[in-house]
Amino acid sequence: MVEGEEGLTVVDAGVPTSWRSLRRALDRLGRGLEDIRALLLTHGHFDHIGFAEQLRSEASVPVYVHDNDVPLTRHPRQYGRDRPLTWYLLTQFKALPMVTAFVKNRAWWPRPIEEVTRIRTAELDVPGRLQVVFTPGHTLGHCAFHFPERDTVIAGDSLVTLNPYRGTTGAQIVSSAATADPDRALESLDALAETGARTVLVGHGEPWTGGVERLVRSAKARGPS
Repeated sequence: MVEGEEGLTVVDAGVPTSWRSLRRALDRLGRGLEDIRALLLTHGHFDHIGFAEQLRSEASVPVYVHDNDVPLTRHPRQYGRDRPLTWYLLTQFKALPMVTAFVKNRAWWPRPIEEVTRIRTAELDVPGRLQVVFTPGHTLGHCAFHFPERDTVIAGDSLVTLNPYRGTTGAQIVSSAATADPDRALESLDALAETGARTVLVGHGEPWTGGVERLVRSAKARGPS
């Protein structure tokens, strides 16, 4: 959640039960749903669009997503992958607690988003003064969001510090079970590094405050999984 003079921008919508987290965050800030001006999606996977349709329909908040990921917002479980999911479920036991948490929080069953605003430019007229960074690979329309005045980039799943498909920590791209094009995902890290942001907020794992370039170097050295 990003505060601006004109209101709030929310980035990604988690899973359906994340609605409770949203309401708690608003209460702590002394804000309400009426203060939210936009919901930006880094991409259209099921675990990032959780409460998006609820926010759109109940509070008339526009939902922004890149052109290439619009189909995913309507069918969020029908996403491209470079390697079958079953191999990870049968072999990567460290990831089982995360799979269990996904089931408990109804992650795989978000409401499809009935109407979206397509991201087609590098700048958006929303609170927070951000720049859109196109980072395809994890999905074909994945975007990161750079906030230069805050020296922060929200990386989404272009780069993570916890891999939910292996249970491994450290800088890496998400496993091929949920990444459409791993080679392109690694190439897109260059665009992330060009932001020069000190703080990196990722879709899975702990935030990083040691500079995005260092995080990108580690992820590239690790490669696909």
